[in-house]
Parts: sequence; structure tokens; C-alpha cells
Amino acid sequence: MSDVTAVENLVKKHAALKKEIAKVIIGQEHVVDEILLSIYSGGHALLIGVPGLAKTLMVNTIATALGLDFKRIQFTPDLMPSDILGSEILDKNREFTFLKGPIFSNIILADEINRTPPKTQSALLEAMQERAVTVAGHHYKLALPYFVLATQNPIEQEGTYPLPEAQLDRFMFAINLEYPSFEEEVAVVKATTTDDAVTVNSLFTAEEIVSIQHLIRRVPVADNVVEYAVKLVGKTRPGSNLATDNVNQYVDWGAGPRASQNLILAAKAHAVVNGKFSPDIEDIQAVSKGILRHRVLKNYKADAEGVSIEEIITSLF
Repeated sequence: MSDVTAVENLVKKHAALKKEIAKVIIGQEHVVDEILLSIYSGGHALLIGVPGLAKTLMVNTIATALGLDFKRIQFTPDLMPSDILGSEILDKNREFTFLKGPIFSNIILADEINRTPPKTQSALLEAMQERAVTVAGHHYKLALPYFVLATQNPIEQEGTYPLPEAQLDRFMFAINLEYPSFEEEVAVVKATTTDDAVTVNSLFTAEEIVSIQHLIRRVPVADNVVEYAVKLVGKTRPGSNLATDNVNQYVDWGAGPRASQNLILAAKAHAVVNGKFSPDIEDIQAVSKGILRHRVLKNYKADAEGVSIEEIITSLF
């Protein structure tokens, strides 16, 4: 199959996938779009939202529709690395056998990742970056595709361990989950208070998702689009030649080179699902908030004056 045909097929299957997900998830289209772009691009996503907005249901539904294995890990202050990676046990023959932990799945929901100590948070790092884990000196490869969706509760910060910037940078997207609109909430209440069971059909296989990830990387990008992405990221760094007055005034720390890489990958995926064979500057702008939101650190002055990170990013276009 040629890449052109593969793109055309993906456009049709992506539309069908969104319809399948919409059977269960009402509204939140932007959130679903960014999660799917992460999966198509081979990245991970950080979902920021208050409890009760169906984050677990959303991930479970997407995993089912994609035909992938799904596991949920509830992060707590007493969770140890071995609880998620697995551990060696003595079997009936008195030999050590490795018992795999929940991290061995295609899609992992790391619920309230900031609720657990850094030792356990860091256990995810190797898995996220290398798609492999090391336990008791043995190296275990994870099944592909591998996608971590971590959630953070933005309200309650007592007893939490904020993610270090190095780990935040591993997430391709930071996605804000907002409250549903009045009409959407009415539809949610109607749909979830009846005895009707909704069946979500699997439209993809793990092999197809991996081939889509390779297809996205083969999408050509014009030099001016790459330069625009790199300049956009360069503008977020206070004190640099490209920095704007807004950035010098309101930003403590800008985004690194991984932001430029992710902007291009996400723009490629955004272009493809919209039927284009190469991304343009509009595709870069469409994904920029999700890519840069967690990589640009505001200072106290921005907080005091009520300047949001989204406003700072938009001012760079």
C-alpha cells in the first residue's frame, strides 16, 4: 500500500473511531483529538482535570476502540516501584520467576501521578522513554504500541509530589480537561442513568497502530514549517535573541529541543487526520498549546497579573 492510500484510509478510520468513542464519551472532542494525536505520533500525554470528568472511562473507551490492552494504576503515597514494574517470586520449583506488573500493557492510565513519591514516578521514566524496564538486572521489552496517559488533579496539592521538569518534558501533550457545557452534562446524565449498555467496537489492531506511527514519521515537512516550529520554541526562552517582551516579562524558563521535535510530529499527525499530506504553519499552531503548556514555566509576575500560559503561547504566533 502506498503512503497516499494509507493516509486516505487513516482519515476514514479516524472519523469512524471518533464516532465509536462518541458512543460513550459525550463532548470533550478536543481532549479526544489530542489523545489520539499522541497515540498516532508515539508520544505520551498528561491529562489535567478535576475528579469526576470521566478520565478513566475516556482512556478505557479509546483503548477498546483501538483494540489495545489497557491497565489503570492508582498512584498513592505508599506505592513502590515494584508495585508497577513487577517483581521476582519463588515458584513451586523454588526458582525465581518474574511476575509482570501492570506497566506491561499497551495503554497505561497513571491516575494522579503526582500523588506518589519521586522513586515510583521515576520508575515510569525508563518505560516511557525506552519502552523497556529493568528489574533485578534483567531487561524486559514492552509490547508496542506503548502509551502512558497520566492524570493530575489541579485542585488538591496537599500531600503531593510535583512532577520534576525533566519528567514533565517526557510527556508530548499536556491536555486540560474542562467541565462539560450545560447541554453536554444533560446528555451525560441521561446516558449514564439508564440500564442501556453501549458496546464499543475495536477498529484497529496493535500492528496497525505501530504502522500508523511509522507512517506519521514518513510524512514530509517543508523547511519553512520546521523553521517556524523551532523559532516558536525559541521565542519561549527568556533572554534569548528570539524572546518577545511578553516572554521576558512573564516567563522563568522556556521549552527545550524536545518541544520542537514534538511540535513537528504532532503537526504531521494533525495534518494527516485532516486529509493533508504535509503539515503547514496552521497545523503547528493547532497543536502548540498542548505541546508547550507544560514546558513553559510562568513566573510570579504572570500569576499576580492573571496572565495564563495559553495567552503567552498565543502571543508568539
